[in-house]
Amino acid sequence: MVGGLLAQDRDEDIEDREGMIVVCGDPGESDWGDLLFAWRVCKHVTSNAIVIVRDLRTVGIGAGQMSRVDAVRIAVEKAREFGHDLAGAVLASDAFFPFPDGPAIALDAGVRAIIQPGGSKRDAEVVSAVQAAGATMVFTGRRHFRH
Repeated sequence: MVGGLLAQDRDEDIEDREGMIVVCGDPGESDWGDLLFAWRVCKHVTSNAIVIVRDLRTVGIGAGQMSRVDAVRIAVEKAREFGHDLAGAVLASDAFFPFPDGPAIALDAGVRAIIQPGGSKRDAEVVSAVQAAGATMVFTGRRHFRH
């Protein structure tokens, strides 16, 4: 079959942490502030979307990549290019991480918490890698995925 159509509704919901699940770590109030801010910014970024936030400021964005890992690399590189220290930053991903490689890049750069929808067949592997790094991960149960 040739052709097709993608129909998409506006992502207008404003989500709070009710219904989100902390799958590892123990986010403090400032962590929650950064995580929720990153999650809200992420819905406005073209998929595959990665947003890095520190102190309620967006410091890195990786967008529109075929690979989620590449989107993470770009977000980290952009943050560094502009002189942002990523120690203690948080990361939002508009869709689940299918493998631990994307989070590993962010964690190695200093990210301490990640928010993402969850729902991958390999969620346990991803959570285990984040937990082993001593970081936090939150599942939202909802994708933003924007095209």
